Amino acid sequence: MKTINLFRVVLITTCMGLFFACKKDNSANGGSSNNSQNDLQTQADDQAQVSDEDEAVTNDVNTALYSQASLAGNGSASVESGTTTINTTEKSDGITGPITGLICDATVEVNTTSDPRTVTITYNGTNCWGNRKREGVVVISIPAGVHWGDAGATVTISIQSLKITRMSDKKSIVLDGTKTITNVTGGLLVNLASLQSITHKIQGDLSITFASGKQRQWSVFKQRVFSYDNGIVITTTGLHTDSLNNSNVAEWGTNRFGIAFESLISQPKVIRQDCDFRLTAGQNTILRSDNITSVVTYGLDANGEPTSCPGTGNYYFKAVVTTANGTSYTIIFPY
Repeated sequence: MKTINLFRVVLITTCMGLFFACKKDNSANGGSSNNSQNDLQTQADDQAQVSDEDEAVTNDVNTALYSQASLAGNGSASVESGTTTINTTEKSDGITGPITGLICDATVEVNTTSDPRTVTITYNGTNCWGNRKREGVVVISIPAGVHWGDAGATVTISIQSLKITRMSDKKSIVLDGTKTITNVTGGLLVNLASLQSITHKIQGDLSITFASGKQRQWSVFKQRVFSYDNGIVITTTGLHTDSLNNSNVAEWGTNRFGIAFESLISQPKVIRQDCDFRLTAGQNTILRSDNITSVVTYGLDANGEPTSCPGTGNYYFKAVVTTANGTSYTIIFPY
């Protein structure tokens, strides 16, 4: 598989259930266990969807930058994606595009004459796999003279009213916000086998609007290390340290119920190409301001035990939730 197409696979599989928000304890307030379970599922779904879509945008940004020789630098990818030839003929005004086919639910326009140069991704419909619909704009800004393959290269991402609708149940969210992605080590994935390692740092703030109209602010600070071991391996860790000296925090903010939380990556999360770009290992520890904690472990079988690549089967995650009064319970779900 061409490296340029690997981003498509990663886009589907990256961060499926990566961040799991734990149960709201209603027992002290007279709530039923059924309502508590509903809260658990709603929050888990919210956080998984937001995290997954944020990662999808990051992968699209990587793809768009990687595919433009004038922005990526030496070793950039071919402008072909499958059988679709990407139109990158530069016009007299320095704007290329629209680019279609590479990100199959969007057009991409590149402005090489401005400073900063910009790449504008305009999402316009259902993606290749038919599992979601995206509408909105993402603008990538990269300073003149900087190439994405350079060590320390930083791009700024502006997410503008990006509405994502999940086709299975029509659940939608809207993302706005700004984040930066830094190519800490330099290098492009096309050269990963020889480079051995490429490190990206991602930091920013998101505003999430749920279908109910509620808005919440979340922050992200994490690191992704690309290495090569029988294919691409992506290892994700958190980079934030909170006021209580909890380290490895990857994401924090307020859930839709107004409860503050933070998500620590307590064991690095690993996605492997030779396992069909599945999340094969890792652990989140979710801390909430109401003293409810959950520990979520990935890469397990249906019995909650570590497993090898499942092929076309399911991996499972196990969530051990501890409530404010010390009661614990375990949930095992496929992903």
